[in-house]
Amino acid sequence: MRRVTWVVAIGLVCAVAGVLAPAPSQAGEFPTKPISLIVPYAAGGSTDMVARALAKVSPKHIPQPIVVVNQAGGAAIPGRVTVVNAKPDGYTLLFGYGSGEDLVTPHTRKLPYDQFKDLAQVCQVTVVSIIMVVPAAHPAKDLKEFMAWAKAQNRQITGAVSTRGASVDITMQALMKVAGVNATTIPFRGGAEAVTAVVGGHTDFAGAVYAEVMGHVKAGRLRVLAVGTRERDPVIPEIPTFLEAGVDVWTFGAIRGIGAPKGTPDAVVDYLEAACRKMTDDPEFHATMKDLIHASMYRDRKAFLKNMQEGFDIYGKLIKELNLKLE
Repeated sequence: MRRVTWVVAIGLVCAVAGVLAPAPSQAGEFPTKPISLIVPYAAGGSTDMVARALAKVSPKHIPQPIVVVNQAGGAAIPGRVTVVNAKPDGYTLLFGYGSGEDLVTPHTRKLPYDQFKDLAQVCQVTVVSIIMVVPAAHPAKDLKEFMAWAKAQNRQITGAVSTRGASVDITMQALMKVAGVNATTIPFRGGAEAVTAVVGGHTDFAGAVYAEVMGHVKAGRLRVLAVGTRERDPVIPEIPTFLEAGVDVWTFGAIRGIGAPKGTPDAVVDYLEAACRKMTDDPEFHATMKDLIHASMYRDRKAFLKNMQEGFDIYGKLIKELNLKLE
C-alpha cells in the first residue's frame, strides 16, 4: 500500500511540474534544415538577383542555408500557390511578395488564394522603381521624343514586360494610355527575358527595373528614358520621371518582400523577421544591393503589410480610372 502511495505521489509531482514548466518555443531549434526561398520568376531578373543577394549573406546569420528556387511561368501565380499550399513550418517562403501579382492582379482576376490572408508577412527587403528603356539605336533620346516618334508610327508599337498584369506591365500601359500612344505590352516569364527581347529589337521598348538593364545600359545596348515614381529615384537621380516629361502618370514601384504560408507559428515568423533584419543590415548585402542599383529598405512585418495595402489601393485607383488591361 505504501508503494502505491509513493507511485501516485511521484505521478502528481511530475504532472504539476509539467504544468508549471515553460512551454517549449514553437520555433524550437528552427531552422534545422535548408530554407527554400521560392522566386516565382525566371532566373536573372531583379527579384531573383535580390533573393540571391540575401541568400549569399544568410549563412552568417542563420545556421541553415537559404536555397533560391525559381518557379517561373503562369503569370507568377503558380510559385505563390506553392508557398500558400506548403507546410506552414517556415521552410518554404515566398520572395517577391508585394509585387504586382499581389497588388495589381487581384483587382480584376480571382486568384486561388487571398494575397493578404493566406500568406504571413515576414519582412520587406526593398522597393524598386519601374523604368522605361529603348534600344540604344532608337532615335528618341528622352521620353518626349519617344512619344512624338510613337505617335508618328503607322502601327501599334510594342513593349516587353516581365508579367501580364504585374506592376511593370500596369505602369507601361498607364504611361502609353495617358500619353495617347497606340501600344501593346507583351509579357514574358520574367524581367530578364523581357529585357532580352528589347535588346534583340523584338519590341520597341520595355518596362523593367534598373538592376535588370544596367549591364546593357553600361554596354551601350539600351537607353533609359524615364522612371515611373512620383519623384526621382535617389538610387538613379539622373533619370527624369514620367511627370517631368509631361505625362501625368506615376506608380508605386515594385516591392520585394518575404511571405510565409498562413499558419506558420508566430515564433518562427518572429525568428525569420529578426533574421531578415540582420541580413539586410549586413554590409556585404548593402554592397551587393549597391551594385544592383537597389536600396536596402527593410520594414518589419507590420510596416510591410501597411506598405503593401497602400500600394494595393494606389494601383486599384489607377486601374479603375484608366480601365487597364490585366489579362
